[in-house]
Amino acid sequence: MQFSKLRLTGFKSFVDPTDLVIEPGLTGIVGPNGCGKSNLVEALRWAMGETSAKRLRGGEMDDVIFGGTGSRPARNVAEVGLHLDNASRNAPQLYNEHGEIEVVRRIERGSGSAYRINGKEVRARDVQLLFADLATGAHSTAMVSQGRIGWIIGAKPIERRALLEEAAGISGLHARRHEAELRLKAAEANLTRLDDIIRTQEEQLEALKKQARQAGRYRRLSDHIRRAEAMVLHLRWLRANAELEAAVERLHAVEGQVGELTMSALAAERAREEAASVLPSLRQSEAAASAELQRLTLARQTLEDEERRVAEARAAAEERRAQVAQDSTREASLAADAQVALATLGSERQDLTAAQASEAGEQATATEALRLTSGEVAALDAEIESLTQQAAALEARRETLLREEQDMAARRARLTERSGELDRQRAALAAEALPNGVVESALALVAAAEAETTRASAAADAAELALRGAESAEQTARAPFEAAQSRRQKLDTEAQALQELLAATASPHAAPLIDTLRVEAGYEAALGAALGDDLTAPLDPAAPIHWTTLPPYDASPELPPGAESLAAHVTAPPVLSRRLGQIGV
Repeated sequence: MQFSKLRLTGFKSFVDPTDLVIEPGLTGIVGPNGCGKSNLVEALRWAMGETSAKRLRGGEMDDVIFGGTGSRPARNVAEVGLHLDNASRNAPQLYNEHGEIEVVRRIERGSGSAYRINGKEVRARDVQLLFADLATGAHSTAMVSQGRIGWIIGAKPIERRALLEEAAGISGLHARRHEAELRLKAAEANLTRLDDIIRTQEEQLEALKKQARQAGRYRRLSDHIRRAEAMVLHLRWLRANAELEAAVERLHAVEGQVGELTMSALAAERAREEAASVLPSLRQSEAAASAELQRLTLARQTLEDEERRVAEARAAAEERRAQVAQDSTREASLAADAQVALATLGSERQDLTAAQASEAGEQATATEALRLTSGEVAALDAEIESLTQQAAALEARRETLLREEQDMAARRARLTERSGELDRQRAALAAEALPNGVVESALALVAAAEAETTRASAAADAAELALRGAESAEQTARAPFEAAQSRRQKLDTEAQALQELLAATASPHAAPLIDTLRVEAGYEAALGAALGDDLTAPLDPAAPIHWTTLPPYDASPELPPGAESLAAHVTAPPVLSRRLGQIGV
């Protein structure tokens, strides 16, 4: 057989279908470097079953597919077909009936290769055996490439043996022998595995036989158990019948006893009815005696409660009378101190009013006012300190009264406990027979205690009124104290403003605008609210911040109804006329 044609499609640089016809004789391919001569030899090897991508100058087998250029896209499929002329009919028996043998290898990117011989899909091993029988193949020495001659000359004996076997045409036999050996080894492995499976199955068979014997024994034992249970149930049935007959006999005996007991119950019922006819009169007598006993018990308890209340009131009155006397003395002293504080605050108020009237004036007057204000602040500080001490004294007095109230509550609890003890002693004395004189003396003492209790209650009420008056005096004294503090804060604010004004006057620039103003009395606050810090700005243009004269408005806006222009009450330089004319009061 001889190669007749090589057909390439999408293999490396042969993107379009290309046929290379191999005629009888010598066929040569001539061309420059890079024209694809080596690709034809690699296509021939690849079609004959080459499995190494490195022998085809690639990193992986998909590199034999056309990878694309700048003008043509890449392909996903490559195919090489090799046609063999079998006119002499010396091909292997499986393919010898065809005059031409076509071997095709097709690869799809990412899916691997597929082989076909004369259109029938075969294994790669079948293609390799076909070319081995023809004394050729992908690794045949008949395909001489660059450096191949030197390799043959320097080949080792075993490599030369392969060359001789290929020349003798027995390479296919060695390949088939190797494949047969592999199959024999696989068959031996399968036989070994089959022996293991047979042993496993025999072991399972023995286990199943044992289980079958156990199942048969279980069935036999189950039959014996069912028969034994049937016998037990029959014996229980016989015993139950015997017990039923005995129960029937006992029932007849009990029914006779029930008849006798019924007759006895009827006789007892008649006796109960006779006794019930006598019971109402006895119950009425018992109810009358119980009512009389309850009345006497309530009367006795009322007398005991009244005596206990009188004793408690008397003891409490004694305590409150002594306490009220002390409280009255303290509250009188506090009231006198509060009156003195009120008089002092009144005089201070007059002084503050007089000082307020003298605040207006020029810069020198302002300086003097600052000095006077500082003195007033010091006086007010002293007065506030005095009032603070008085308020602290009143607060301490209030806390003392609260503590005394708690002490009185504790004394009341102790007196209550003492009263209970006296009640128990009185009960013990009442149990004895007392002479009439002792009882009358006790009643007289009770009456005296009630009178003393009344007087103590009146004294306690008076003390409470005095306490409330002291608290009211404290509130009255606190109001002037808070007013004085407010006045002090206001004076501090005015003093700070005067200091700022004096500091502005000491500036190296010209005098501030406020020195050139004349304000009617009563409009000072309005002017200060309208201009604020702008009053301290000078008229000197050399100053960083100064007043500048602007032209008058073409049409001056009117003020809201009821508003009067501030310019009518302030005498100021022309630089301020435009602004004052738009300020309404």
